[in-house]
Amino acid sequence: MFFSLLDRSRTRSGTDDASALRHSVERAVHAEKIGLHRFWVAEHHGVPGIASGAPAVLAAAVASRTSRIRVGSGGVMLPNHQPLIVAEQFLMLESLFPGRIDLGVGRSLGFTEPVRAALRRDRHAPDTFEADIAELRSYLDGSAPVTARPAAPAPPVFVLATGAGLEVAARAGLPVVVGGPVLQRDDPLALYRKHFRSTATNPEPYVIASLDVTIAADAADARRLAVPEAWAMARSRREGEFPALEPASAIDESQWTSQTRARIEASLASSILGTAEQVRPRLEEVIERTGANEIMASTSTYDRAELFDADAAFAQLAGVAG
Repeated sequence: MFFSLLDRSRTRSGTDDASALRHSVERAVHAEKIGLHRFWVAEHHGVPGIASGAPAVLAAAVASRTSRIRVGSGGVMLPNHQPLIVAEQFLMLESLFPGRIDLGVGRSLGFTEPVRAALRRDRHAPDTFEADIAELRSYLDGSAPVTARPAAPAPPVFVLATGAGLEVAARAGLPVVVGGPVLQRDDPLALYRKHFRSTATNPEPYVIASLDVTIAADAADARRLAVPEAWAMARSRREGEFPALEPASAIDESQWTSQTRARIEASLASSILGTAEQVRPRLEEVIERTGANEIMASTSTYDRAELFDADAAFAQLAGVAG
């Protein structure tokens, strides 16, 4: 069983965006040291709480500071890019850091209408995700009419999938990354496995379960570490803008409205929080119910040192949960 990290370059109140990006690189170095399998970075545009809008660029910085851990995107949002450009970027990464690059792709549009307009995206435009994946893979494997450069072995492609994305991944014979409400279903990957089309590259289905996992010395500490992210999510629902993380000490729970409290508690309930002993059986349940091949933690906390400690505790569970 592999354990990995998805890092979203979360910004923090009182610091600049550059600090968030440097911290992502530092976290990747630490992730490699503690034995995690992959370190993926995200793509978001115009979001105050997230500094990373160019995953290929950040992945290059991460790969240049590490030597063994797999590095990739979680993910490149194909509606925002021409497939040829994505292929060129990731073939470049594969050429520079051979055998270590992953290309995760998704279909999400911009967070707000102004962002979608800036990206030249119309939410009512036809869905071309499946065709874009096919075109992207043709550039990567050299079967397209145009030869993408540099010439290099194709990095593995993963689909960040919800709903119809699972069907797309199955028809394409690609591994999937699944998170959120989809994981709460009794058998969320049944149709994916049933309709999976084997290929020489991917003879069997492969599932990465993406979860918020926060491990601390006790349950109260784990909740404290997770509250800033849950608070940011609740504020984004209320204000329409996803903010920077604030320290838990600055978040006054007594001032929460009933609606805000309900949203925060729902967010915390969907996460896996607690001591290592409390988290282990919950991860094992997810693995057993979904048949996941890999767990990818998307943990965020305000305090960076405590985040590193939580990552280390997560890494220590890899052998036990596997």
